[in-house]
Amino acid sequence: MANRNPAQLPDVAGDTVALARPLDWVGMDHIALPVRIPDGQGGQLQVAADIDVAVNLKNADARGIHMSRLYLQLQDGLAREAITPAGLRHLLQDGIASQQGLATQARLHIRYDALLQRPALESGFAGWKRYPVEIEATLADGHLQLALSFAVEYSSTCPASAALSRQANAERFAEDFAAARPLSVGVVRDWLASDRGMAATPHAQRSRAQVHVELKPQFEELPLLALVDALEAALATPVQTAVKREDEQAFARLNAENLMFCEDAARRVASVLANDPRVERYDATVSHFESLHPHDAMARVSGVNA
Repeated sequence: MANRNPAQLPDVAGDTVALARPLDWVGMDHIALPVRIPDGQGGQLQVAADIDVAVNLKNADARGIHMSRLYLQLQDGLAREAITPAGLRHLLQDGIASQQGLATQARLHIRYDALLQRPALESGFAGWKRYPVEIEATLADGHLQLALSFAVEYSSTCPASAALSRQANAERFAEDFAAARPLSVGVVRDWLASDRGMAATPHAQRSRAQVHVELKPQFEELPLLALVDALEAALATPVQTAVKREDEQAFARLNAENLMFCEDAARRVASVLANDPRVERYDATVSHFESLHPHDAMARVSGVNA
C-alpha cells in the first residue's frame, strides 16, 4: 500500500458536535509505561506503572481532545521527569499545553509496586519487600493537589489471647510445682524451656495498614520511604524478609512487647500521620487477618492536620 500524506487522511475530530457540552474529564486509563522513582538512597529506580491520565474539555463545541498528543506528551515527559512534586507539576502542565486551549485542568493516577530493601532484626541479612503505591495528582488553576496511598504489612498479637495464655501457663506452673520446696532458678528455667513450660500461645496474624494521605505539595520529594519507615517503627512488628533464627527470636520478642488490637494499631498509625508536616489530611484502615476467626478485624481513622 502506498504511503499517504497525513493531510489526505480523513479527520472527523472537527465535525459538528451533537448535544454539545463541556466534559469534566477525558483521557486514557491503564496506560502501561515505565516511571522513575527515588530509591531512598539518592538514586532512582525505573519501575513498571499503570497510569490514568485525563484533561477537562472546556470547549462545549469541541468534539474531543487531542488524545494521541496527550499520550505522547506523557510518554516523553516520564522519560525526562522523576515522580516528584515538581516532576508531576511539569507533566500536568505539559498535558494541558498539549491540548492547545481545549483544557485548563489535568490529572494523573499512577499505580506501581515499590520494592524496598529492608534489613533483618539481628543477623545483618536483608531482603526486598513490596509496597503497593498509588499517586494521584491534579492541576487546576495552577494549584497542585497530591495524594499518596500505600500499604504496610505487620504482625499483630492479640492482647486478650496473650493474657489467657499467661493464665494457662501460670496454672500449669502451680500444678507442676505445687509440692516443690524450695525452688531454684535452674529448675524453673529448665521447666520454662521444656514442653511443659508453654501451656498456651497467643494467636497472632499478618496485618495490613492501608494509608491514604493528601500532601502539601511544597516539598521536594514524595515522602513514601519516610512514611513507611515511620509507620513500621510505630507498629514495631513489620513483616520480615530474609531471616535467621536470631531474627525470628527477635521478632517474637517484638510481638510480645507490642500486643495490639486493631484499635491500638490504628492509633499508632494516626500518631505518625497526625504529626507529619507533609501531610494535610489522612485516612487509614488497619486490617487484622484473624487466625482465631474466619473474618477480619478492622479499624479506620482519619484526620486533618493544621
